[in-house]
Amino acid sequence: MSGVRLEDLRIPPGNRLERLAGDRRGQHSSRVNDRWRICFRWTDADVEDAEIADYH
Repeated sequence: MSGVRLEDLRIPPGNRLERLAGDRRGQHSSRVNDRWRICFRWTDADVEDAEIADYH
């Protein structure tokens, strides 16, 4: 993901990029729809541990 910054994932705002807490500390999520999220760890080199989850 060369040249991509975490902040770039905030566009469009409907993605609702969020930093997670609790047992998902260190992860971020982006909305797929009202129920599902793409959860991932962001590193300088790449996205790691990506999953589609209903964690609510």
